[in-house]
Amino acid sequence: MRRLLTTRNYLHTSRKLQRAKMTAPTGSTVQEYIDEMNTKYDLLHRAFEDNFWATKMNLKGNSSEQLSKTKTEYESFLQNKQALEAVRQKLNDPTATDEQKRILKTMERTYLCYLMESDEAASIKELCVAKESELEAARNKMKLGYTDPKTNEFKPASSVLLSTVMRTNDDEATRKACFEGIQSICSFVVGPLCEVAKLRNSYSKKNGYGDYYEYKIQTTEGFDKQRLFDILDDLEQKTRPMLLKAREQLAEEKGEGALQPWNMGYKMAGSVTKAMDPYFPFEDAVSAWARSFAALGIQYSNSLMNLDLCDREGKYANGFCHWPQCPYVKPNGEKQTCITNFTSVATPSAVGSGYTATATLLHEGGHAAAFANIEQPSPFFAQERAPMSVAYAENQSMFLDSLVGDASWLARYAKSTKGETIPWSIIEEKIRKTHAYKVFQIRSMLVVPYFEKALYELSDDEMTPERVTKIAAEVEEKIFGGSSSRPVLCVPHILADESSCYYQGYVLAEMSVFQTRKHFLTTYGKIVDDPRIGKDLAEIYWKPGNSEDFLDLVKKMTGKPLSADAWVEDLQLPTEDLIKSEKVDYDEALKIGAKFDDSADITKLLNMRIRLVHGDYLIADSETDGFQGCCKKFKQWIPTVFPPEK
Repeated sequence: MRRLLTTRNYLHTSRKLQRAKMTAPTGSTVQEYIDEMNTKYDLLHRAFEDNFWATKMNLKGNSSEQLSKTKTEYESFLQNKQALEAVRQKLNDPTATDEQKRILKTMERTYLCYLMESDEAASIKELCVAKESELEAARNKMKLGYTDPKTNEFKPASSVLLSTVMRTNDDEATRKACFEGIQSICSFVVGPLCEVAKLRNSYSKKNGYGDYYEYKIQTTEGFDKQRLFDILDDLEQKTRPMLLKAREQLAEEKGEGALQPWNMGYKMAGSVTKAMDPYFPFEDAVSAWARSFAALGIQYSNSLMNLDLCDREGKYANGFCHWPQCPYVKPNGEKQTCITNFTSVATPSAVGSGYTATATLLHEGGHAAAFANIEQPSPFFAQERAPMSVAYAENQSMFLDSLVGDASWLARYAKSTKGETIPWSIIEEKIRKTHAYKVFQIRSMLVVPYFEKALYELSDDEMTPERVTKIAAEVEEKIFGGSSSRPVLCVPHILADESSCYYQGYVLAEMSVFQTRKHFLTTYGKIVDDPRIGKDLAEIYWKPGNSEDFLDLVKKMTGKPLSADAWVEDLQLPTEDLIKSEKVDYDEALKIGAKFDDSADITKLLNMRIRLVHGDYLIADSETDGFQGCCKKFKQWIPTVFPPEK
């Protein structure tokens, strides 16, 4: 029987939420006040996140109006000047302990990220939230796909599937049609985006910031836009010669046509993607992720994780991980465990989907591990929005998804359905075809912050669809050298408030990923399947949450200030040297094998409960099915919804 997810699985009662909205914390003692604030925050955050998930997953009964309503209620709580005054009064209470003051200071810092300086600014922000919800709802329901050049038939496809076809299909006309399908997003969103961007700038300026980008960077990272772009400009300048060389090399090796946005991914690694595909069966992605994390000594502190991994009509077109229930330690020492929702948009029958799903699971599973291991006395330390540093949050996920590119990881976990290990020859071919072009990743990432900087520096009169479209093309030309396979206006992050002006966090995080990898390799000699890695990540990076600055944590972990040096060093490593070192790691991993196989009780080792879902449908639950049962049911379910391509 199909089992449907019910509202009670996720939602707190409306009575509790109404009480949270209508009553302000009144605790007479400092601790009573903190406890009431924690409870109230929990309820409002949970209500918003439940609606966020329902809307993004296109669940039955989801409502963009309800999402806007709960988001406004949540942000109204964070924008309450009287609450900020009360927090400051408790800070000055002579009975407050140092630990209580630390909690109150984090509450104060959080309020300062959201307070609007005037009622007018608050009203503009409320209008903006509604416009953002409308835009996201329209984008989710957009008819997306491509016209098959052979049959002239329109084929529905998500942006992820369009990108996959571009990367793997042998027919250039089909690849170009898919790019045109992706491009259609640009014209669809640019008009509404201009209206949203004007509102964002308006309330940011009324709040004392130069523009919306300045507002976001100061509230999320704690430093200003000038300092950010000093860092990004340095990286841009150091990698520009590499970009020019890589584009020249690709054109020389594959022809000028290889630089077309629908050809670049295919020409660099299309054949390798197809060669790797049998060793990344989509149905085994959950097992590979869970076993490799267990071998790293990662634990999820008794978390509940809802995984919605496959694409469907109306579903949000990008992977993400959110926490409707933030973890924190209560005064009696009991830990409020974490509830995590994470998603990808895979089409299991598509070539390359297994690799993409595995990398996404490592990425979003990294987010989930980081937040599950935060051990602080309030949910204010453990929520995914400001003042949580974007770079801090992405550092964890990007470090862990980097493992899927390591020969040591591939030799252990990249297996065909028959149990055959990916051959070294395929890994070597991948290195030879892609290492010289790694700089494209950096430059593609840099396009987004440079575009958003230019966007929010426009005046209202200048912010027209025509001007914004032109700026997008100019930034891609300057930073990437030409059109990108994913035009910047198609990047979903720029639409939503919580993810706009966010992409610089990926760039800063990637710097720290290479710096952290170098530290571990220097200290321990290896990363894959080493439980010391999970221990250090939990103790140094994860446990503090937002109680410590990202830059300070990187220095604490690696012993050095954050810089691009390790990243640039990796790019400059000669291909033959990389092949030699990876071959040594591959051979050693083959001898040792994976630490855990499918017979291990992985969910017990990870200390977690997994629920595999597809929209409203519950596929499997480790609490009743066990880990092996979950994986088995997932495998059986996939062909019922995504029949294998003939």
